[in-house]
Amino acid sequence: MASSDVKPKSISCAKKWSEEIENLYRFQQAGYRDESEYKQVKQVSMRKRQGPRKMLCRADWGNEQPLSEVDRWPETGYVKKLQRRDNTFYYYNKQRECDDKEVHKVKIYVY
Repeated sequence: MASSDVKPKSISCAKKWSEEIENLYRFQQAGYRDESEYKQVKQVSMRKRQGPRKMLCRADWGNEQPLSEVDRWPETGYVKKLQRRDNTFYYYNKQRECDDKEVHKVKIYVY
């Protein structure tokens, strides 16, 4: 099975808040199951930045930076910014955003 065809084997709902649940909540708000689906759809680590080529010396040719991994807050490790499928962005705070009343809505996918 190719990595682009990965489907979850099972799904469960979160019962209690944790840092993992917080990040899943943020991915699911943006329309993705989890980080792996986000990377698959957006091809985060494989795609190069688009834009005008700057003047580079020969030693720098071909060494453009790939798109960074998912943006995270360094203090907490929570997801900072996600790009939705329609190419608009969601920006998240450093603090917890998934309230206790929202925790049960978060789905945990097992592959």
